[in-house]
Amino acid sequence: MSGLKIVAIILIVAGIAGLIYGKFTYTKATHEVNLGPIDLAVKEKKTVNVPMWAGIAVIIAGGLLFFVPKKS
Repeated sequence: MSGLKIVAIILIVAGIAGLIYGKFTYTKATHEVNLGPIDLAVKEKKTVNVPMWAGIAVIIAGGLLFFVPKKS
């Protein structure tokens, strides 16, 4: 299987995941303080919404890449 087909499959799976979940959340450490043996950290939880059109566009792009003929 060529690298292009692997990228196409990854794009299709990512697009489907974007349509199913619709958003993803990650944690970002914004401030850290080290006072001797005491460590303090402020962590913010951020959510990113994935638009439906983006998921569909990624699935279409992956499908097009999957069916691109191999160059000789």
